[in-house]
Amino acid sequence: MALLGSAAPSLAADVTCEDGSEHVVLLHGLARSARAMRPMAQALTEAGYRVHNIDYPSRQHAVEELTKQVFEPLQPLLMNPACRVHFVTHSMGGILLRQAMAKQQAPGFGRAVMLSPPSQGSEVVDKLGDLSVFQWINGPAGAQLGTGKNSLPIQLGAADFEVGVITGNRSFNLLLSQLIPGPDDGKVSVERAKLAGMRDFLVTPYSHPFIMRRKAVIAQTIHFLRHGEFQHEESGT
Repeated sequence: MALLGSAAPSLAADVTCEDGSEHVVLLHGLARSARAMRPMAQALTEAGYRVHNIDYPSRQHAVEELTKQVFEPLQPLLMNPACRVHFVTHSMGGILLRQAMAKQQAPGFGRAVMLSPPSQGSEVVDKLGDLSVFQWINGPAGAQLGTGKNSLPIQLGAADFEVGVITGNRSFNLLLSQLIPGPDDGKVSVERAKLAGMRDFLVTPYSHPFIMRRKAVIAQTIHFLRHGEFQHEESGT
């Protein structure tokens, strides 16, 4: 949930699985673009994955339409049992993934890492969602990410796929943090980032807008994609 525009959906040209390689699809957050995920994309490419850094018009449509636009081009990968397709999402990108997986079976699905997802919505939307400036910045999808009875993230329920969640507990937006109970990353509380059904959970000392660029987060993401768990400190963080 940030403040920059985004472009149309895009997909890497080669979407075959004939060489046995593993794919990773990157989904940026609300009002961001694929540019925000470039450091992650580069690291994943260097780690041997075939990366598809998707751009989608996050401010222009509701989550349901955005999910359709993003996932229809991915069907050749997801429906191919010979493929292994992982996902790395930031913020609302995780809600698109959950929306898609609630609507289909995907034989090619591998693992997923969600970075700072509003898994149970955000109080920021509850408090500011009726303001015209909020609606202009965040579009129809932003209004769906609250914590009340109309919250889409809450309606989607538990994950039934292998997913790890990384969130932050540092904020540079003290104004928004005053609207959020408990530790938060400036947009989403640590508690509301948790997703029922997740395999692992990690709290890091980073903020919402830049967590996907942090080297430690990128390393943890790659570790989960390979092993299905994060590397935790001995203290259990």
